[in-house]
Amino acid sequence: MAVKISPSVLTADFLTLKEDIARLEHAGTDMLHLDVMDGIFVPNISFGVPVIKSIKKHSTLPLDVHLMIDRPHRYIKEFAAVADILGFHYEAGSPVAETLKEIRALGCKSCLTIKPCTEPQEIFDLLPLCDMVLVMSVEPGFGGQSFMPSALGKLEALKKEITSRGLDIDLEVDGGINTETAPLAVAAGANVLVAGSFVFSDKMEENVSFIKSL
Repeated sequence: MAVKISPSVLTADFLTLKEDIARLEHAGTDMLHLDVMDGIFVPNISFGVPVIKSIKKHSTLPLDVHLMIDRPHRYIKEFAAVADILGFHYEAGSPVAETLKEIRALGCKSCLTIKPCTEPQEIFDLLPLCDMVLVMSVEPGFGGQSFMPSALGKLEALKKEITSRGLDIDLEVDGGINTETAPLAVAAGANVLVAGSFVFSDKMEENVSFIKSL
């Protein structure tokens, strides 16, 4: 399975975002990762539907929207209107199975995310409702954190379970991705890598190419 990259715009310069997205498209980026934070589920605030809608106007890339918000089921309809892949946290207080089903019913691919404190076995029975699973390799809320090695075992366990069930699910990892950690994540089973500061740098094209070559 080819490795895909989903650059996180959380670390981008929003005044040059349009130009940077064009560069990412030219470099062969597969999708854009958009972190929505509410200051409640995570200790930070980012952006919401209006910003994502503006990005959608200026890019043909699929939008990988990651809801880091409390009780995300309350806003699924609004975000599904601007997302291609819509994910939320297992730990965020929503009825998980029902929310995954709603995302698919609204025409989006569904993604279930787990924090570093959650064991992968807790979501095994929910896998048939997922198009993608996201393993956080940092505590959600801020960019620029270091990769937690414990994420590798979680990726391996999820990959094994996905394969044994014969499911077609992307396995995504987010947090601390760079030249050292990206190969480890891919070896553990991840095929979609979220990268923020690693991509939004003076080596944007080079680093996109590096991840896609893994």
